[in-house]
Amino acid sequence: MTVNGTILHAAAVLFDLDGVLVDSGATVERSWRRWAVRQGLDPAAVLAVCHGRTTAATIAVVAGHLDAAAEARRIESEQAADSAEVRACPGAADLIAEMPAGRWAVVTSGSRALASSRLRQASIPVPDVLITSDDVRRGKPDAEGYRAAAGLLGVEPSDCVVIEDAHPGVTAALAAGCRVIGIAGPALGPTEDVDVLVGDLAAVTATATAAGAGVDLRPRAGARW
Repeated sequence: MTVNGTILHAAAVLFDLDGVLVDSGATVERSWRRWAVRQGLDPAAVLAVCHGRTTAATIAVVAGHLDAAAEARRIESEQAADSAEVRACPGAADLIAEMPAGRWAVVTSGSRALASSRLRQASIPVPDVLITSDDVRRGKPDAEGYRAAAGLLGVEPSDCVVIEDAHPGVTAALAAGCRVIGIAGPALGPTEDVDVLVGDLAAVTATATAAGAGVDLRPRAGARW
């Protein structure tokens, strides 16, 4: 993959889910606050580490004495049922509609059931390649998920662009050898780690390459990279 001016050429685009395609922030924070109170923990401390990690990994960090897998199932069940404020992020539906078939995937720290639920709630199609916490042994910031997605799409990770909004996800993408478009926000971390920084996906448009072997990503009209 090369960068030509403001155009990113990629064999495939790998999307994070929450905060990139789906705005589930209110649901996520509500569930974690309730859980923290039930466990006698500081909700602010829990929220400070939950973004970009698997649910079980977050529990292991903040409450290592608990059964992380069992607690994660309960939390994600609550989140899947809480759809009141789940919606597509700005620009997400338009960008996904532009993606060539077989040239994109979603890699998320949530379970398959939760990810599928959120995509449906946001009216975004569930991709053929969806990598979740059920599919990997090591979640973000490990590179396993992004490498797996690239493999299932039949491309090299180094030929992929990842779109992420959280530092653990950026770390995972870079470890896999991918380039990164970062969504600006408090969870992103050091912005020098990303190749392009945007406010949201409304700043990005995609077209299939002339040979149909990849995707060109460029600023949407009125946006600057």
